[in-house]
Amino acid sequence: MKSLITENLADCLLDKVDLRRQWISQAVEEVQKVICRLTTEISHHDIRFQAIPYSFMYNGNIKVLAPSQFLVTVPVRGLAGYRETREQRWRYYTLEGTRLPCPLRDPEGLQQWLQIQQFMKSLWQWHEADVNIEGDIVPAKVLQVFRKLVENAIETCCLSGKVSMLTNSIAVWLAVETSQGQVELELAPAVEIPNAWSKKARWPRWPRCLMRWPSRDRVGCIKSFGFTLLARATYHWQLSFVQAEQMLLEQLDEDGGCRRKCFQAMRQMKEDVWCPGQRPVITSHHLQPTNVYGAPAMCQVLFWALRSSGEWDKQVPAHRVLAGDRGRKEMTGSSKYSRGASSWIHGLHYSLLVTCRLGITSDPPCNP
Repeated sequence: MKSLITENLADCLLDKVDLRRQWISQAVEEVQKVICRLTTEISHHDIRFQAIPYSFMYNGNIKVLAPSQFLVTVPVRGLAGYRETREQRWRYYTLEGTRLPCPLRDPEGLQQWLQIQQFMKSLWQWHEADVNIEGDIVPAKVLQVFRKLVENAIETCCLSGKVSMLTNSIAVWLAVETSQGQVELELAPAVEIPNAWSKKARWPRWPRCLMRWPSRDRVGCIKSFGFTLLARATYHWQLSFVQAEQMLLEQLDEDGGCRRKCFQAMRQMKEDVWCPGQRPVITSHHLQPTNVYGAPAMCQVLFWALRSSGEWDKQVPAHRVLAGDRGRKEMTGSSKYSRGASSWIHGLHYSLLVTCRLGITSDPPCNP
């Protein structure tokens, strides 16, 4: 009887996963049309920002953080030939043009400064004071210019009744009305760096107990996609590896396993039970098993556990999902969000680790 109830729960979860996919697919289709119109208008007024064309297939510029929360990366033009710099200098400037008595803090984690001299070729517009301070391309200045362009494009494209600006953040946020309900978009100018790999993004080491995946040749192929720098903060650019992560995620079940289905089921539980709401503190990006560049050690352990060899069939074993939920409750001490974000993320990662390892080994999973 217990097994029957458990399997019914798994079927229900997978049905919700399918409904989620259909809901998001429709929302993305409508959002794409809005973004295409806005960015085309913006590109006509400022050559530094590229238009995002409508795509009938997968659109790599739109990342789903939650069912009603998307990240849209807007590529920029006129910056080519990127090279990393070893120069270290103190910065005392502010956005208003005053001088600070103490230098600005250095970037942490997957963040960095961006200097115009790091590019072999650059448009003269990137040297202008509207985005450049003392040789630095400052993300907050870029966002100020971009925000004005978005506001004007909304009016020009007659989208005021459907699209509105949100002003509670330095980032550019839009609220878009769709047939599926309101969707919030973060529009982030993006500097794409092809055929290069940041030194800050070290490829994780393979634990000895787990198989080597991907192969060295495939690692080289993935790194050739490069990375992206996103304008989402005041002074520091954020490193992003969306293309590499997407490629890894697509190859997660190349041996015919069900790891991706397990991830989708756990993501559904996160959205329905653990962290519901229109603006969740924890998004799908935090939960993503291939988000390993610069991530905590626990997330790396989870990622390689997902790829370990073992008994992986094509069905989603319901006890993995249920045991993962129990593991998350042990880590966070509650069935709902009640502690700090860091503890909550650890709980989610641990729950996925439990979920996956139950299909890998007969030994009880350990708390990472």
